[in-house]
Amino acid sequence: MNLADIHYLAQKMKETIQRVVIGKDEQINHLLIALISSGHVLLEDVPGTGKTLLAKTLAKSLSCSFNRIQFTPDLLPTDITGMNFYNQKEGVFEFRPGAIFSNIVLADELNRATPRTQSSLLECMEERQTTIDGHTYQLRRPFMVIATQNPVENHGTFPLPEAQLDRFLLKIQLGYPTKEEGLHILKRFKNVNPLEDIDSIASTEEILAAQDLYSSIYVSDDVLLYIMNIVEMTRAHSAVELGVSPRGSQALLKAIQVLAILKGRDYVSPDDVKEMVKPVLGHRLLLKSVIRAKFTKVESILDEIISSVPVPTEKALTKGVHQ
Repeated sequence: MNLADIHYLAQKMKETIQRVVIGKDEQINHLLIALISSGHVLLEDVPGTGKTLLAKTLAKSLSCSFNRIQFTPDLLPTDITGMNFYNQKEGVFEFRPGAIFSNIVLADELNRATPRTQSSLLECMEERQTTIDGHTYQLRRPFMVIATQNPVENHGTFPLPEAQLDRFLLKIQLGYPTKEEGLHILKRFKNVNPLEDIDSIASTEEILAAQDLYSSIYVSDDVLLYIMNIVEMTRAHSAVELGVSPRGSQALLKAIQVLAILKGRDYVSPDDVKEMVKPVLGHRLLLKSVIRAKFTKVESILDEIISSVPVPTEKALTKGVHQ
């Protein structure tokens, strides 16, 4: 597999997903970016906008194992990771894997589980492993968590801690469809559910090969410096209590590398950085004052930072690509 093969594979997957999900071109691209870069995704929007449908469609387009976990206040960590149980017939303890032992895991309404249960995902998401009764189990590759949450309803929910938010490569908001898109949705789902007709078009081996190769795309030192200048500005901004961590800067680098491939290039440009700043960095900022329209405030802060950081010239962006 080469970079062109990754581009072709992503296009096939996107076309397959769009057989079910109307519009949402940018959101689908972001989901594929997370998949190829071995990242996790937080889908945040009001109920009924297609968060679960998008996640299930992606999973069905892959020949990978899939599990859905409905997060509720009474969900236990062992329901996610698994547990050791006593086999009376054999007289020994046996490990029963939980739902996390799948390639694609849909954590539906993640913020409805207690902090104790939410914390069971921290090791899984960062280290691709889980430790149970002192024994560490490696998770399958590829491994991707797609979590959903409703940002409006607060009754019976537990806010995600910063440590967990930081483990999501990016956050995606779907938004309401346009009038025309809504009409297409009514027609497409009127008689049958198109999700049932989706076949897997990407194998596990292809996804693993893409995940191993995408990082070879060329990124100039000027672009790397541009990323760090933006990150440093988030830490120094007067309205920000907690800026972007080193994990966040690495996540931005991974995202723009895959984005460049999706655009058919073998190098990264400053425009790629600008495009991915909000979805990758927005949920990592902790503001000094809590305001109602938090996401809009974060977006305006990032817009201000992007406009104030000098953009690298096109010169030297492709230097070394074919070296």
